[in-house]
Amino acid sequence: MTEPTALDEVLHKWRARWPEWQVAEAFVPASQRERALAWLALLGELADAAWSGNDPSPGAAKLGWWAEELTGWARGARRHPLGGVLQKVPAPWAELAAGLPALAASRTQVGDLASAVAGLAPFAEAFSGVTSVLFDAASPVMGASTARVLLGERALRQAPSGTPGEVSARGLLQQPWFAVGSRPERIHAALLRARLQRLNAGRAVVVPAWRALLTAWRAARG
Repeated sequence: MTEPTALDEVLHKWRARWPEWQVAEAFVPASQRERALAWLALLGELADAAWSGNDPSPGAAKLGWWAEELTGWARGARRHPLGGVLQKVPAPWAELAAGLPALAASRTQVGDLASAVAGLAPFAEAFSGVTSVLFDAASPVMGASTARVLLGERALRQAPSGTPGEVSARGLLQQPWFAVGSRPERIHAALLRARLQRLNAGRAVVVPAWRALLTAWRAARG
């Protein structure tokens, strides 16, 4: 039996948290599946660093490490296993690294969506730029739409604080959800929305396989 590689372990970690992807990835072109999985795992690593845990210090240190790593990807160097899949793509990695302070700052919740989106803009726009290159998106997603998806990822990790209003799961579900961009983006956004619906209803967030299949199929159609 082949021993799992470091990359296998990172991807398995993300798959364990998003079992819906096992059925959803059938609607991703075969040539993009490994890259899509690595992209989602990268998003998961950054989101966990930004928003998980009660103490922000470990996450801030991780984001600092990732800033160095992504800057290295822009120069052709890599240390993290995900770089074996993603770094070779000539995406704007340095811009993504430069946007990480905005991601870190978004840990503090604000009550209105416009302010939250504006605060995330440097990271969201850079992330959109990377994603459009990774998947050759014919209609790149605007940064504001990406920011709303990122806020959805945050809502899954952070209990609402203060007066969350528009940036809570309930508030985000009232906002338009993008239907453009690459197929991996659309499928991920649709599954995320389905999780937020379950969170808002007080149910376990993992989407049942049959519903994940239907959700992914609809998102893949655009």
